[in-house]
Amino acid sequence: MFGPVAPKKLLTELFIILGESMEKNIKNLIECHDSSQSQAIQNINRGFTLIELMVVMTVIALLISIAVPRYFHSVEKAKEATLKQSLGVMRIAIDKFYGDNDRYPESIAELVTKKYIRAVPVDPITDSTETWVTQAPNFDTVDSIFEIKSGAPGTAIDGTFYADW
Repeated sequence: MFGPVAPKKLLTELFIILGESMEKNIKNLIECHDSSQSQAIQNINRGFTLIELMVVMTVIALLISIAVPRYFHSVEKAKEATLKQSLGVMRIAIDKFYGDNDRYPESIAELVTKKYIRAVPVDPITDSTETWVTQAPNFDTVDSIFEIKSGAPGTAIDGTFYADW
């Protein structure tokens, strides 16, 4: 009797031991599976690949290479338009001064003090109020202003010299 009972008891204990170790193995497998999934999710959410970054940088560089020359061309056109407008305003002020006083102004500052213009405009090409070139009405009178031009060196977009405007 002892023979068959003893192996049954041994088998039950063995199954219990095996069951515990199987539970541990299953738990370990689940933990490993969960951690590998979380690592995969972390790898996905971590950032961009080098190729994605290179594609984005290439697109940005292409857009900049198209936009920058147009921007600088627009800035030059705006400066030239401002210069033409400033010259026109000062020439009109000189003509009005002459019409009111029967003489030409002695300086640009006199146009400001007599309130024909609010302030001496800045030459947008040279960024200065001191570079305006004035001309007298004739060679006999050098202390009056008949004509005003820009003292900026260089040529405009249309090929004319700023000094000829």
